Amino acid sequence: MAAIRGLRLIRGAVMAPRLARADEGSADAGADGEGMPVMTVEFSRFDAWYEIDSYWEGRFLERTKRGAFKRTIKAQGPAGVKVMFNHGRDMQIDQKLLGVATLLEEREDSPYMEVPLFDTSYNRDLVPGLAAGAYGSSFMFEVVRDEWNHEPGTADHNPEGLPERTITEVRLFEAGPVTWPANPDSTAGLRSGVDWLMSELSDRDDDGRQDLARSYAAFRAMHGLRTPLDGGPAAPANGPAPLTPAPGDAPARQVGGLTAAARSRRMSLLGIKQRGE
Repeated sequence: MAAIRGLRLIRGAVMAPRLARADEGSADAGADGEGMPVMTVEFSRFDAWYEIDSYWEGRFLERTKRGAFKRTIKAQGPAGVKVMFNHGRDMQIDQKLLGVATLLEEREDSPYMEVPLFDTSYNRDLVPGLAAGAYGSSFMFEVVRDEWNHEPGTADHNPEGLPERTITEVRLFEAGPVTWPANPDSTAGLRSGVDWLMSELSDRDDDGRQDLARSYAAFRAMHGLRTPLDGGPAAPANGPAPLTPAPGDAPARQVGGLTAAARSRRMSLLGIKQRGE
């Protein structure tokens, strides 16, 4: 089914970005100090259940199906996905790009990206940590289509019977190395990258943060998801569906009394162009 549009999510992975030598004889040859290496990144394990335990998103299990990235890769190409450190929020590097991806494709287990690093001082500072495998990987995306099972029952992968979300199509915006990945491979669950993002926004635009909070509240209500503060497993919603951003290309409805101006500010904050722009 079509998902709620306009909500950017952040997920991370245990797969550390790696450095590879450029093709022998090229201007970038090697990671030996004579030139800059190529960074390779895998950032989303397919068909692996992980627990989302987020104040903003709620508590549920999630997985990404193979094929979810194919349309966004075809539409944007490798160069259409930004490659930044810590999602462009590092205090020193900020939103400077690490490089431009020359390869982005789905492989058997995960999306795979190759990024020749720019020869810059900030990339040279990152190279030792990348070479040591000290960083995780993370990506920012919007869910285009997903499938929900709100009453899955208990299973080995889901002993509490939490709602299960299967992501079947995404729009990819950005990917790269991060210091603290929101690790979906952790068996103990995680606080999603959305929680970190909302904390970052509180220092920059609290009004925009409040607008987003309404949208996440609508998302939780639509799927009957509780926050960790509620305690216990999530349960399907009983009652009328909340007003939410309309799926697909249909005109959006207001969320929880959100004004048109507030909605415009929220979309601008996330860098999402509205129809007609």
